[in-house]
Formats: sequence, structure tokens, C-alpha cells
Amino acid sequence: MHSHLLLGVALVANLCDAIPIQDSPRQRLLDGLGLPSTYRSVTGGGRLPFTPGHKDPYDNAVDAVGDDLDPLPWRNGLGASVLGPWNKERSRQSPDIVRPPSTDHGNVANMRWSFADSHIRIEEGGWTRQTTITELPTSVELAGVNMRLGEGVIRELHWHKEAEWAYVLDGEVRVTALDYEGGNFIDDLKKGDLWSVIAKNFNLAPEVFAHIPQGEKYIFQGSKPGSIDDEEPQGKEVKKSKYNFTHRMLEQEPINSTNGGGHVRITDSKNFPISKTIAAAHAVIEPGAIREMHWHPNADEWSFFIKGRARVTIFASEGTARTFDYVPGDVGIVPRNMGHFVENIGDEPIEMLEIFRADEFRDISLFKWMGETPQKQVIDTLFADDPKNGKLFLNKIKDANNNVVTKPDFVRSKNDMAGDL
Repeated sequence: MHSHLLLGVALVANLCDAIPIQDSPRQRLLDGLGLPSTYRSVTGGGRLPFTPGHKDPYDNAVDAVGDDLDPLPWRNGLGASVLGPWNKERSRQSPDIVRPPSTDHGNVANMRWSFADSHIRIEEGGWTRQTTITELPTSVELAGVNMRLGEGVIRELHWHKEAEWAYVLDGEVRVTALDYEGGNFIDDLKKGDLWSVIAKNFNLAPEVFAHIPQGEKYIFQGSKPGSIDDEEPQGKEVKKSKYNFTHRMLEQEPINSTNGGGHVRITDSKNFPISKTIAAAHAVIEPGAIREMHWHPNADEWSFFIKGRARVTIFASEGTARTFDYVPGDVGIVPRNMGHFVENIGDEPIEMLEIFRADEFRDISLFKWMGETPQKQVIDTLFADDPKNGKLFLNKIKDANNNVVTKPDFVRSKNDMAGDL
């Protein structure tokens, strides 16, 4: 199918103790001198928002990539410039790590990994890279592989102890599977399609396999397949599987936002019966919109970002929270029952997969929880000293609407934020 250097640290340190370098950043500051422009004191000639005087009490998201900004650790008058080594491009991708929102608190484990940092295994006509607990220790429930196969290239016959669930990012691919009852399944897939495979088993004498390759081939060049009708097995005892191992996810009717914020498609055992251990959602979040505050009660979320730039804040136990930024090719983890939201901070839609080790997709939104809680309890808890705004809040949640993706009524523009300076 179509394709798819020795550093003498001790010696230098001793020399510096004896003879200060007169033009070092530290010595210049001790001498009351300013720093030259080559040092990272402010960004972009004083552009907002990573500057000492910038004030933003709401900690609004910043698209450092799209606005070509150099994030620095200044926040509402606090912080300092950077004198040491600085990875500018890396910082642009994670501005909320460089300057965390004031709401971030405590020690929340890392929940982000980029496939760009994963080792690539290069094979004949393709490659593969993975994100597992080795790369991302919080990825305890699922492991992911990103694979590229050229035209006619084959991922060798294999099986897994655990279920395999796959999503086609681009191109076309043929999948063959054998079920536990000996039934075979063949299908051709395209972008946006899924497969879930169980195992392959044989019952033949060892001599039959005497001349097969001695080592694993893993990924290798094969011939371009013909049609399924021409290539499917035709033997006397051959039978077709009664199970469907593939699913057209993007052909599902989406759950649309009521205000143009985006849409979601959900695939689990209810509409893809063979997928009894993996549930997933495909979400599109438009610029300015958010995947509203929610949590998952039955499994950790393993997210893969296909397109766009996202900001995700995760709220853990005992008042701890941490914010992460994601770009295409990144993996995100959100442990079960931890509240979180996904905000589009870029100028293009976010496309992402939310994957769970569960038979059903389940989430609970903050709005729905509040809407189904007695109103007096909500007001006494949140708005005891502010009944006017409490009334507005109750009106907003009264329908207990679970609008999975939404565009907030109040979105601050860049001009609004510039006025805070």
C-alpha cells in the first residue's frame, strides 16, 4: 500500500577562582554595568509578555511559537533574567514551564514527552519510535509507538501480550489478523481509521519453518499487494473471522460544540465491539476554544497531539497543579480523577487523540458536576460573599450541560493583555 565532544570543568573552575573574568555577566553586574544585548534579559527588544514590568493577573496563555517570542522567567514583577545557557527553541515550545502560571503549585510529576526525543529504530523501508514508561514514567497504563512504512513495506507477523490499538495518521495500509478461533480478517485502511488486533497462532511441524529468517525482520520491504479479493486465503479449511478488527473513526457523526468551539468523536466497545480494553476520543479544538474542565474516573488519559498548540493544566490532590504545553508529536498523560482542561493557544485547530485503557470512554465535566449539585451548596461554597456573581454562575451551570469543547464567552485579546503593562 502507499506510504505512508571532554570538558575540563575542574580546571576552568580553579582558574576562575584565581582570576575573575572581567566581562562575565556576574562581574558586570557587580561592577554596576548593564548586560549586553547578547544576554537574555528581555525578549524581542522588550516585547510583551516576558518582561519585568508586564502584569497579567489572569496568567493568560501565550503562543510563544506563533508570536515568535523568547519566554523568560518573569511573572507579574517577580523573577529574573537568564545569564546561563538557554535553549530558545525548546523554551518556545513550553512557555508555561519557563513561566508557570501563579496557580501552579506543589510537585506534580512530568506529564509530557515528545516523540522527537524518542530513539528511532531505522529498518528497511521504514522506522519506528516509542513512548513507554522508560521515556515517560507517568505512562503506566499505555505505551505508544509511532511508525512509518514506505510503499510495499511490511511490519512482520507478530503478536502482543496486551491488545494492540492503532490509528492511521496518513497514507493507506493493509491489516491482516487472525482471531482466537482461527478466523482470518483483512482490510484496507486510510487516514483516520483504526484497528485493534488480538494474536496470530500456528499449529504446524517445526520442519515447516526450517528456512524462514533466523532473526526478526521487524520492518522490511515487500511487494505491493493486490486487491483483497486476489490475495485473501482460499484454502479448504480457511474461514473468515466473525469479528471486525477495524473501524472508520472519522466517519462517525461528531459531537459538535454548541458555540463553534470544535467537536469530538468517541470510539469504544459500544461502537467498536472488538476494542474491549481501549477507548478513545478524537477531538478538534478551534482557536480560542477549550476542552472544558473535566476528569476521567475509570482510566488515565494518554493523549497524542496531531496538530496545533495546546496548554493543559492538571489539578492533582492537596491543591497541587501544573501546566504543560504541547505541540504536534507530543504525548501527554493525565492520571485518572485529576481535573484538567485543554486550551488552544495557537492560530489553527488542535487535533488530538485521547486514549484510555478502558472498555468505555467516561468523563465528568466541572459544569455538569456543579449543575447537578444543590444550588445553595454551590453558592455557600464559592460565592458566599459575592451573591451577584453567584447568580450569574448559577445561570451558567443550571442546565448541567456537558459541552465537551467550548468557546468561552469572554476571551481576552492580545490588545487587552498589552493594556495590563
